[in-house]
Amino acid sequence: MEDSESDIIKKQDIHISINKSTYNRLILAIVSVAIVSAFLGGYVTGVETTEPKVIIREAVDNSQTKPTTQEQFGPQIIRNISLDDDPIKGNPDASITIIEFSDFQCPFCAKFHETTLPQLEQNYISTGKVNFVYRDFPIQNIHPNAIPAALASECADDQGKFWEMHDMIFINQGVWQGLEILQSVSLFKQYATDLVLDSDEFDLCIDSGKHLEEILNDLDDGRQYGVTGTPGFFVGNEKIGFTKLIGAQPFSSFQRVIEQQLVQ
Repeated sequence: MEDSESDIIKKQDIHISINKSTYNRLILAIVSVAIVSAFLGGYVTGVETTEPKVIIREAVDNSQTKPTTQEQFGPQIIRNISLDDDPIKGNPDASITIIEFSDFQCPFCAKFHETTLPQLEQNYISTGKVNFVYRDFPIQNIHPNAIPAALASECADDQGKFWEMHDMIFINQGVWQGLEILQSVSLFKQYATDLVLDSDEFDLCIDSGKHLEEILNDLDDGRQYGVTGTPGFFVGNEKIGFTKLIGAQPFSSFQRVIEQQLVQ
């Protein structure tokens, strides 16, 4: 996937110094990424996936007009989507949940978080009607810095600042996406300092790959639910099921689904 011209940066303008001891710690992040790459085995390509191991039914069309071939199947409604223990934005007891499977290096994910999520926050999340759960789905074979970014967000979550790190990573995607992994990790550590996190705790967390298993669990769950690319969304609850939306959908797509679900 090629970056847009606006996202291309001149690497020669970026100067990040890494001393020997830091390098030795950061190399552990490389090992973690290598483990993930081996685990993925090429399936997380944004194209191929296995069939989801959950019950899928078709939405019922109650209109009096006979639907077209494309419309008659309706959106996919999937049961039993796990929230895991991932970060939640908004009221935990909201009647509707949006679960996103996302990749921090994906430009379409960044677009969603820049344009659509603020509208969802204003109209539904801040009002207590909807909450939002972020789950990791880093597509490592095309986004080499996605897993380090995911590790950074999880390590920030340990100190209660997941969403602050989440926002900083997406806002600065054009800065770190083209860096070498060691450089991107060093930059994420700088973000942790900017967010006034405990640097020693954060550095140890990311260097050790502490949350790698959690990220792999998110990947595996997304795969089972039929996520083939990012961003992927599931909107609903256990009672009515979750409507599947794929791609950087506009606010209107979410609004249509949410409004229908709120009256059920």
